[in-house]
Parts: sequence; C-alpha cells; structure tokens
Amino acid sequence: MTAALAGAALLATACSPDGGGAPAPPASAPASASAPAASGAAEPPAPAKGSAEVTGTVATGLDTPWGVVVLAEGDLLVASRDTGRIVRVAAESGRTTRVGTVPGVSSGGEGGLLGLAVSRDFATDHLVYAYFTTASDNRIARMLYDPAKPAGEQLGAPDTILRGIPHGAIHNGGRIAFGPDGMLYAGTGESGDRGLAQDKASLGGKILRMTPDGEPVHGNPEADSVVYSYGHRNVQGLAWDSRGRLWASEFGQDTWDELNLIEPGKNYGWPVVEGLAHREGYADPIAQWHTDDSSPSGIAYADGSIWMASLRGARLWRIPLAGTKAAADPQPFLVGTYGRLRTVVADPDGGLLLTTSNTDGRGDPRKGDDRILRLRVT
Repeated sequence: MTAALAGAALLATACSPDGGGAPAPPASAPASASAPAASGAAEPPAPAKGSAEVTGTVATGLDTPWGVVVLAEGDLLVASRDTGRIVRVAAESGRTTRVGTVPGVSSGGEGGLLGLAVSRDFATDHLVYAYFTTASDNRIARMLYDPAKPAGEQLGAPDTILRGIPHGAIHNGGRIAFGPDGMLYAGTGESGDRGLAQDKASLGGKILRMTPDGEPVHGNPEADSVVYSYGHRNVQGLAWDSRGRLWASEFGQDTWDELNLIEPGKNYGWPVVEGLAHREGYADPIAQWHTDDSSPSGIAYADGSIWMASLRGARLWRIPLAGTKAAADPQPFLVGTYGRLRTVVADPDGGLLLTTSNTDGRGDPRKGDDRILRLRVT
C-alpha cells in the first residue's frame, strides 16, 4: 500500500461501483442560517498513528443496515436498505424493535431506504428524516416517531420535503445529516448519468444544503437552489470536524476514491477529473485511494481524525487531520476481519459505532451478519 499527503500528493490505497449518517450535532452547536465557518486558533495536528479496537458487538442479525442514528439515551435507529424498515436497537441489550416501514421505498441495486437523521429538536418534535429511493426518484421525507405506539406502527405518514433527486440502479448517494448550522445536508449520486454531476440545475452528483423544511438556505451559492457543491460521482459519507468544516467521501470509478473537504460552490471534478488533478477550477481531494482498497461509505469525526468505512476494501481507514489537510498517510484497521463496512458514526462516549454490510448482495454473509460493532479509537 502506498499513500501520500494531499498537499504533498496524498496517495493511499480505496472504491468500487457500490453504494453510506453522521449523528445530529449536539443541541448546543450554533444554529445560524449561514454556511458553517471555522474560527479560532488552529488545533494541533492529530498524531500520525492511532488505534482502533473493537470492544463489543451492539447488535447482530440486521438486514442490509444503511443509515444509523444515535438517540440521546444511546439507543440506535437503523434503516434497512432492502426492506424499507427502521428498527430501534437497545444500547445495552442489542434487542431490536421494529419501528415501522417507510412507504414508497423501491429497493434494488444500490437504491432503497438509505440515510437517516433526526431533528435537532427531536426531544420535542420527534421527527425522523429519511433519504430513500422510490419508483420515480430519490427523495427526503420526515416522519413523526411515537415509541408509545405498538411495534411496527410507530412511524407517522411521510412528509416529503425534497423530491426529484435522480435515481438509478447505481449511484443514489443517500447520506443525510444535520450540520452545526442547523441545516440539513444530503449527499447525492449522478445515478449513472455522468453529465448530471456538472449540471447545476440537477440535484444529482451534488451535496445539498437545505432548511429542515427542505428549502434553500441563505448563504448557499445560489439563493434559489439547495445545491451546495457539485461535480460529485456518488457521495456516501458526510461529517464535520471540531471546527465545523464539512468532509465527504465518494466513490471514484476506475482509479481513485476520494475524501474531500467541502466548500460551498466548489466543483469537485467528476466526470472531468478523478482524484488529484491539480487543474484550475476543480477542487482536489485531501486524500485518495486506489479503488481496490476502499469503496468508501460512511465517515465520522473522532479524536482529531476522519474515520471512513470501506465496502470493497473491507477495512476502516483513519485519516489524521492537521486543519484542512491530512497530517499523515491514512491508516487501515480491521482489514478483512468483518467483511464489508458501511456506516460509521461517532458514539457519545468518544468512540465509534460501525456497521457491516455483508447482506447487501455483494458481500459474503457470516454467522450473525449484519452487525453493529463498538470501537475505542485514538
């Protein structure tokens, strides 16, 4: 494996044509309507080497888990891509309770019930947001969650806040998360139609930023558009670092997968460039991997680093940060130990929760799959 720094040519080894939520930020995070901005003194760079240790298994026997949300009390909401169901996983026992099924989900290929998020006011409004594929598009809807109702009947009717995201057998994107500014972000794919990524009028191949009601936000590059950045092939992970900077992972095609630092209005190159190109007008990734070694999915920020789950690469990558650059070469963990890895989210205790993805039709299921693992990281 080779790796290099993206400012000094960061190369490592990650993608495949396969299709990853970060939990909502704490309620104390700022909720201004403008785009997030980092401020204050620079934080020290993360150490070049870290560690990741699996300390336990939270749940087993999950069906195509995709989106994951950590609730305030520690329980999890988990989306099943292929069945359209949301289950609640008890943090202590791992017991699963069926919450309900999202109506209208059309599964197949890389589509289905994908990302989950909860409102920043979840304690009072009880709203769950879902990104999912239908017969005609990908869309984002919110539903009232009432755990007092019988199991399987706890979701209210979906209120669609954004529709018309292109859908296809591949590249449906799907990650959604609330940012430190209180706005909802979504990573989309170009659905296999490469030209959509450069078409600012299309919602495909973009990172979107919207109000909790699905409306464009003041501070977006174009006042009447939810498009925040463009030129993406298939965004699978979204996470913010300690300074409110947005990071995203996405699939490359034949050569390079990417970790990008996202800035409003920037063009991330697809399909004109893939990976580091040093071409005017296109934002270079902070890190890149050969497609055999990653196929990146969800990402999370913890202990000064971005942690990235990999599908085809079947490993967890640690990318230590030094501000807006990588502090050192990416470091792999769990290589091949648990198979394909889909979603990684920050645990309130400072660790990570990591899902496997071996029941998605492209993996080799093992006894107990799919599962959620708990990790201690440094």
